[in-house]
Amino acid sequence: MVLAELGGRITRAIQQMSNVTIIDEKALNECLNEITRALLQSDVSFPLVKEMQTNIKKIVNLEDLAAGHNKRRIIEQAIFSELCKMLDPGKPAFAPKKAKPSIVMFVGLQGAGKTTTCTKYAYYHQKKGYKPALVCADTFRAGAFDQLKQNATKAKIPFYGSYTESDPVKIAVEGVDRFKKENCDLIIVDTSGRHKQEASLFEEMRQVAEATKPDLVIFVMDSSIGQAAFDQAQAFKQSVAVGAVIITKMDGHAKGGGALSAVAATKSPVIFIGTGEHMDEFEVFDVKPFVSRLLGMGDWSGFVDKLQEVVPKDQQPELLEKLSQGNFTLRIMYDQFQNILNMGPLKEVFSMLPGIGAEMMPKGHEKESQAKIKRYMTMMDSMTNEELDSSNPKVFNESRMMRIARGSGRQVREVMEMLEEYKRLAKIWSKMKGLKIPKNGDMSALSRNMNAQHMSKVLPPQMLKQIGGMGGLQSLMKQMGSGKDMMGMFGGGDK
Repeated sequence: MVLAELGGRITRAIQQMSNVTIIDEKALNECLNEITRALLQSDVSFPLVKEMQTNIKKIVNLEDLAAGHNKRRIIEQAIFSELCKMLDPGKPAFAPKKAKPSIVMFVGLQGAGKTTTCTKYAYYHQKKGYKPALVCADTFRAGAFDQLKQNATKAKIPFYGSYTESDPVKIAVEGVDRFKKENCDLIIVDTSGRHKQEASLFEEMRQVAEATKPDLVIFVMDSSIGQAAFDQAQAFKQSVAVGAVIITKMDGHAKGGGALSAVAATKSPVIFIGTGEHMDEFEVFDVKPFVSRLLGMGDWSGFVDKLQEVVPKDQQPELLEKLSQGNFTLRIMYDQFQNILNMGPLKEVFSMLPGIGAEMMPKGHEKESQAKIKRYMTMMDSMTNEELDSSNPKVFNESRMMRIARGSGRQVREVMEMLEEYKRLAKIWSKMKGLKIPKNGDMSALSRNMNAQHMSKVLPPQMLKQIGGMGGLQSLMKQMGSGKDMMGMFGGGDK
């Protein structure tokens, strides 16, 4: 994924500093210089990188820190905080409301993936209970209406456009009026793009915006654009009131830092990132979890939210009850593998779980990991109810393993490998024992109930050590404001 290399380099710089016996000015400068190089090579603009380095040095004044302070923790926290600040304009984007018509206009250069992103945006809100509709006001690109029509039909979203009308303003107005009469509460207008910034493009955008009076203008930006992103984003913002940004093609190998720094500099919040071509490869952008995942620390709250989407509401209380009991069976493992496969791209799901992701899905091996999960599930299909419901791996003697292998068409060693994975996950699950479960069984309230005691059990030992043990964790949770933020920052896992 875009920025994975950047995240890896920043993480390594922090880890190298952690290996130093004494944290002095030299160790701090070496760490910051490596982070600076990594950010600049990822196309993050120089002024932003310079400002970040200056701010970290102000926060981490080694001379003023008493001997009792955990300098490593303070430096790590400062790096995390400054990366968040770089990506957070400090103001939320307009949020559409159900049952009240909202008009959202999409703008951007040709080739950024604007039409596909319009459909993803509509599909995302449709799943949340909105009634979206798409209007194709792109009369410049041949085939634009056909593409939108095809996407919308596939997603079962109403659409409007014309093969004969060449005036984009007329199409936009007619489409918006029609869908207002049909009581659609999210009307999305797709506008023309060009290969480069042209006066005619900006004039057309202004006319469409003036005629439709959108509640929100979203600028769609290709993540591979590099240092040119700053000027491009600024030009669009000067022409129309850009209120939010969506960054596309975050699944590629482009450096991507330019796009992130540009939107940070223009003070428009990033609201979504596109992580692939499929309809569900579209993520809400939340600064703290994003930076957390960028640094390889996971995003537990994001994982809980995704799990909530795929676990039926009536089954959530039962799952949470099992979690609090710490009793992990193969049937629970089977069900959770099923949920993970339903969550969308595995690379995104596993990046939220550092303790599991690194082992279950090595970099660039998503298909193999998906095949492995399906293989494990096939083996479990050959088990008896007694075996699936047992939490004691010792019930699997040699004859049972041979029977499971024959029934699933696998080798005995593969059955043993699957049981080893079960034991590892059971160990992580057992650490959640005693977790306070919300009375209504609401999974979204789960991370709010995480206290420092449970956090210390779930965090990988080396990470807990780096932030100053239990005392450092309690202090950090207090500063971050909530258990959810902490889970987003550090993720869950056990190595």
